[in-house]
Parts: sequence; structure tokens; C-alpha cells
Amino acid sequence: MNNPSRVISFVNAAHFIDHYSMLIFAAAVIVMGPALGMAYSELLPYATPGFVAFGAGSLLTGWLGDRWSRRHMMVIFFAGIGASMIAVGFVESPLQLGAALLSIGLFASIYHPVGTAMIVSYADRLGREMGLNGVWGNLGVASSALVTGVIGQYLGWRFAFIIPGIVTIAIGVAFALSVLHEDRTGTRQAAAQVRVAKQDMWRVIVALLIVVIAISTTFNAVTVALPKLFAERLADLTRSPALLGVIAACVYVFGAMTQYTIGKLLDRHSLKAVALPLSFMLAPFLYLAATLSNWPLILVSIGIVMGAFGQVTVNDAMIGKYTSEEWRSRAYAVRYFVGFTAAGASVGLVAWLYQEGGFVTMLHAFGALCLLVIAAALILPRETGTQLAGAN
Repeated sequence: MNNPSRVISFVNAAHFIDHYSMLIFAAAVIVMGPALGMAYSELLPYATPGFVAFGAGSLLTGWLGDRWSRRHMMVIFFAGIGASMIAVGFVESPLQLGAALLSIGLFASIYHPVGTAMIVSYADRLGREMGLNGVWGNLGVASSALVTGVIGQYLGWRFAFIIPGIVTIAIGVAFALSVLHEDRTGTRQAAAQVRVAKQDMWRVIVALLIVVIAISTTFNAVTVALPKLFAERLADLTRSPALLGVIAACVYVFGAMTQYTIGKLLDRHSLKAVALPLSFMLAPFLYLAATLSNWPLILVSIGIVMGAFGQVTVNDAMIGKYTSEEWRSRAYAVRYFVGFTAAGASVGLVAWLYQEGGFVTMLHAFGALCLLVIAAALILPRETGTQLAGAN
């Protein structure tokens, strides 16, 4: 029988790798542009197919996780995403770059429907484990900007892909040797479920769809654009790619801390009680960020990542509490298909808005979108009862 803490540790590491791998390009593109003779706005759209695959692939991978094996799917995740990162380090043309980034996106699509379902299945306290899992994902986001900046400056952008690819494959080998095919009959497989009145379920679904689309689009746009935004607006503080990576990493750490805090709150309070105050954070901070620079921009960016990353934890906990074990990977698959498809479109949207009006236009547009998050939190229904984790 699998040790739950060991399984959760590997899945947390996978969450780190998943977000790290998807955002290497966002940080490396600043250095890659001159090397490949292309402008930022020309090179950035090559990431779009990978981000679309990140969401679209989750429908198939979630189905396979439920019907075949979540453990086997995670082995494929580690091996495939590691090999794909290494492949990016050897590209010679924009077309090869697009194909390699697409491959990263396809293998990365395995994690969220499969890995998140594994967290729910093995967790004693769902909110806490979801929060910690979110911390690992956000540390992956933060480390991507930091490590890519450092490696890109001292070893070149190719090694920024090759080195993490090798490390990922090594972790995959350890996972394959340590984790057995899951037994879904154990008590830990019956995750905590929260119930609402049957006639109110439409409100849950509508709220979830609105928040997933708005937050996923904004989350991805911010994480893609932040390195470039800092490069432009923090010019008075630094011109070093490595130091810009450190600043971005520090900003993301606040997002990670927020997810842990939100996770603990979800174990003690209803979803609506946590989601409603959180929903008021994003729009004001995005509007403020449009015209700020240097230290004020850094402080406002902390507010943006705290709001966006906290909402991700609420979304994942909502699915975990409202779905049964046999459907959980597929429920997460739909959630991430919708979310990451919207997120994939955001890459092209960032490039277009940046070309049209710079970061002022881009941040105003996403600030307006996040007003919908407040409406979604308002329509969430009350919870009528709970089924405790491990209950049969």
C-alpha cells in the first residue's frame, strides 16, 4: 500500500515542475529574442499552441487517470515533460521551438486533472493539502523566473531548458520506483464532500465557470507578462536579468503564502465566506499596476499574485468537495480544459494588447475582466452539510 505522505510529496514536486516548465519560455524569451533575431511580440505567440494543449490535453489525460491509472499517467508526465524541456534546448528554428513548446504543453496537461485528484484522494485535511500543493505550484512559477534568469545570464538560454529537463526525468524515475498503482478502495480515497441544495447546484456551476475563465486568463497573462513588465518598469532599480528574476520570484512567494493561508481557511469556513472577500482584490490592483513603476509596482504586483493564486486554491477545493472519487479526474479535466484553454488564448491576447497600447491597455483589460469574479462569488450558494474525509 502507498504511503500517503510520500505520494503527496511526489505530486507536490510534480506541481512545481508543471508550472516551472510552462513558464521557462516566458522568462527566457527576453534573451532568446536577440539570439534568434526576433522581437518579443513576434516570438511570444509560439508559446500559444503549448498553452492550448495544456488545457485541451487534460480532457484525455483526466479520462485516462480515472479509467486506467493515475500513477502510470504521472510516470508518463515526468518522463515526457523532462524530455520535452531538453528538446527545447536543441531547437534551431522558430518552427522547432513551437513544436517543442507544444510537446511540453501536452505532457504538462497530465498533472492537473490527475495529480490534483491524487491529492484529494490521499489528503486527511483537504484545504490544508490543497493549499500546500498550491504553494509548490507557485514556487515552481517563482523559481522559473529566478533560475531561468540566472542560468540564461551565465550559461545561456538553452541550458535553462536542458538542466531542469534532466532533473525532472530523475524525479520521475524515483516516483516510478516508490509509488505503486493506486488502490481506490481505501478510506483515504473518499474525500471530503460539501453539499448544497440540489436546486442551487446551477449556481455552483455558473460561479465556477465564470471564475475559472476569468482567473485562468488573468493568472496566465500575469505570469507570462510579469518578467517583461518588470524589465520595462523597474529600469531605475535594475537592468540585470538575474536580479529581475529574483524580484519576480519574491513577488510569487507571496502568492504561495496566500494559497497556504486560503487552504487552511477552507478547512474552517465555507467556500463563499473565503471566496467573497478574496474576489475584491484583483481588479483594483490590476488597474493600479497599469501606471505604476519601481517599488510601487512591486507592491501592487504582490497584491495581484495574492488575489489570483488564492482564487486558484478556492477553485480546486470546490471541485474536490463537490465531486465523487470515480469522477474526480474527469471533473478536474473539464475545469482545467476550460481554464487552460482560456489561459492559452491569453498569451496571444497579451501580445496583441501590448502591441496596441503597452502594459497600460493590457492591465486595464484584465482588471475589467476580474470584475466578473466578484459577481461569481456573490452567487455562490450556502453549504447545507458535510461528509467528513474518510467516512464510508
